[in-house]
Amino acid sequence: MAKLRAKLIVSDFDGTLITGRQQVPAAVKNAIERYVQSGGVFAVCTGRILASILPQVRTLGLSGLVAACQGTVIADINSGEIIRSGGLSFKDASSVCAALEGAGAAVNVYSGDELYTGIPKDNEYLKIYEKITGIDAIHVDIPLSQYVMQNGLTCQKVASLCFPEDRERLYDMLRAEFDGRFDVTCSAKELVEVSPAGDTKGFALKYIAARYGIDISETVAIGDNINDLSMIEAAGIGVAVGNADPALKRAAKFIAVTNEEGAVAQVINTFGYRYE
Repeated sequence: MAKLRAKLIVSDFDGTLITGRQQVPAAVKNAIERYVQSGGVFAVCTGRILASILPQVRTLGLSGLVAACQGTVIADINSGEIIRSGGLSFKDASSVCAALEGAGAAVNVYSGDELYTGIPKDNEYLKIYEKITGIDAIHVDIPLSQYVMQNGLTCQKVASLCFPEDRERLYDMLRAEFDGRFDVTCSAKELVEVSPAGDTKGFALKYIAARYGIDISETVAIGDNINDLSMIEAAGIGVAVGNADPALKRAAKFIAVTNEEGAVAQVINTFGYRYE
């Protein structure tokens, strides 16, 4: 008979739970359903904003909590009620925007359910991003550093949608200027992101575990990119999928198969149960 080994499993979404075609493999759906029916808690923690991830986790049939914007926002899936929300003040967000603008980078700002961008609406990369996230960006004609200040926007994160070859340059620049003040990370090879210090995926994992009264030693976290590092370091067992960033693989206790091969199903079946 199988008994629960890990009582909480938290997974990243893009590049981890879903495939490159934005699909959840049948084996993953079945594994999640069985695990939850057995009494386990399965949660998603993503860099996406809440408006983008809520429809996805509802389609999966999940209930309970979901963490968005790197853990800055935690909400109830069924009701959509926000349980916890942080954010950069408009002054802080504006300073991050200004740094990216000074580096000649494209800027996106995420505030509540809205995505504001300085990228032209006919830009092909922005169109792809909008299609993937399901969010229609609001184009701003003036520098976003000015727009955020003028409108007093509290921002869950500021990001640059960039070419992969520019990511390290922007990442290093932002860390040099803001590391220690804010959390600087990457969620994809085309994204560099800045969010409030401490509002990380690692924090979200601990928050969700505490909410359910689960000891951190009984948790598993699964991810694929640098923004998942705090989460897999905080969990009882930290897992990097086979397609993960090398830095995440070095920090992980276990390396699973790729997202295309159903990594989340493998992890659930490997660490979710204790067989007696």
